[in-house]
Amino acid sequence: MATAVPPAASRIAVVTGASSGIGAATARRLAEAGYRVVLTARRKDRIEALAEEITTAGHAATAYPLDVTDRAAVDEFATAFKTVGVLVNNAGGALGADPVATGDPDQWRTMYETNVLGTLNLTQALLPKLDASGDGTVVVVSSTAGHATYEGGAGYVAAKHGAHVLAETLRLEIVGRPVRVIEIAPGMVRTDEFALTRFGGDAEKAAKVYQGVADPLTADDVADTIAWAVTRPPHVNIDLLVVRPRAQASNTKVHREL
Repeated sequence: MATAVPPAASRIAVVTGASSGIGAATARRLAEAGYRVVLTARRKDRIEALAEEITTAGHAATAYPLDVTDRAAVDEFATAFKTVGVLVNNAGGALGADPVATGDPDQWRTMYETNVLGTLNLTQALLPKLDASGDGTVVVVSSTAGHATYEGGAGYVAAKHGAHVLAETLRLEIVGRPVRVIEIAPGMVRTDEFALTRFGGDAEKAAKVYQGVADPLTADDVADTIAWAVTRPPHVNIDLLVVRPRAQASNTKVHREL
């Protein structure tokens, strides 16, 4: 089935965490689908390079450096728009893999602030703009960690459960308004930075996450899923879409060819 062309009033798509991985891939896919994408992230050089790449390909993109945990900066960012068609809350990430007994509270706090409060900040600031479009979509990129737990992951699991509940509750609260709420929950995705960041730059530990897994998901796989959900007809809401590689049956059961 061909994807629907977004109406003119809904052509702006804001993507957070667009400097790499799923965020960057999603920005490319939405630009290809006809949206004017606004790329946000803290790394100015990364999003500016991506915006140039997208515009060189014949699409429309703007880079806007932004820390989603800085509410004043987020509110200022929102004043730039009269309407927004799509908000992709992708900024997030994991830090550490310690058990609850020895987990670092600062890492837990950072994960909560980015994954949950960052999503809250952007959603609150842009919800009136999404309403004004007459056909808005909020996407929350959570994780399968937001639906089941695993040992050594409690801090990240708690944050992603928070993101999941935020999306689920928002959908209840705004029913009847012209805004959809979509949650995309990826499983094992191999990107250049996710596991490396989680383990503080330890490349050996990061590599072990994917060891023996023939085909983890890629950022492009998840971006395709997000773009598909966003471009459904306006009356179709994909409440929750869980996407995993075939080799992963759950957060704790993964087929490895060792």
